[in-house]
Amino acid sequence: MENSFGNIISEAKSILILLPQNPSFDQVAAGLSLYLAVRPAKETTVSSSTPMVVEFNRLVGVNEIRSDFGDKNLTIKFKDYKADQIEKVSYDIESGEFRLTIVPKIGQLAPKENQVNMSYSGTSADTVILIGGVKKEDFPALSSKDLKPTKVLHIGTQSVGASDILDFSAHGPAISQVVAGLIREIGAQMDGDIATNLLTGLEDGTQNFAHPLVNADTFLLAADLMKAGGRRAGTGRIDRTSFPAGSIPGESLNVKSNEEIGAVEDVEIENAPQSWFEAPQIYKGTSVS
Repeated sequence: MENSFGNIISEAKSILILLPQNPSFDQVAAGLSLYLAVRPAKETTVSSSTPMVVEFNRLVGVNEIRSDFGDKNLTIKFKDYKADQIEKVSYDIESGEFRLTIVPKIGQLAPKENQVNMSYSGTSADTVILIGGVKKEDFPALSSKDLKPTKVLHIGTQSVGASDILDFSAHGPAISQVVAGLIREIGAQMDGDIATNLLTGLEDGTQNFAHPLVNADTFLLAADLMKAGGRRAGTGRIDRTSFPAGSIPGESLNVKSNEEIGAVEDVEIENAPQSWFEAPQIYKGTSVS
């Protein structure tokens, strides 16, 4: 099909993945997973108008999320320098290098180095993919004059309801589950980083698999992601050495000597009394005198 997700990605020259305002953990995880899956084959950028919160730092690639949505154009500004002080601006190319020359008016100074401010704007993306959101207004970047893609796609658990947007949403408990299916469709490699992002997003979006829309496919996906190297959050084993000596019943307690107070002998308790392991006894009075 011409408008299948696989065909659109295959024909795209440059892709911009947009997160909605105030994205959820599941939405960020899904967006980053798609970004990591598509990036090896296509020029890809992922952007959010909302700053990332600390919670998202455990997602692979979160440092790749930009606050703008492209670096097609370089803009040079002069901070605290009045434009009417400039006589003319010229450029030339010497030995293959571009040179910009600012000529101030007579009696005026040229801009200082610390007054030069450079920034990027615009995007060359011909395909934009919206992650999450329920309406176009959730993506302010769509109204930018610098964003003129040929195709706009949406991936979510419900449609944004716009006729000019190709919708690949699917009713389900988590966007990460929808994105996982689309990554399979384009035949991208599911490595450990992508699988980890999708797995943690799936856990968050399904409320640890308690969401009413969780089904057998959800659990099959979780199993496949773990087989692909996905790591669950908070499943690390507890190290016994993290506990102070004597805090675990049945273990010997070694109290080391303290030279500052003159103690020179170690005290060792090999076996704790059996009463330590018994439930506390509670006595109740029958009268108050």
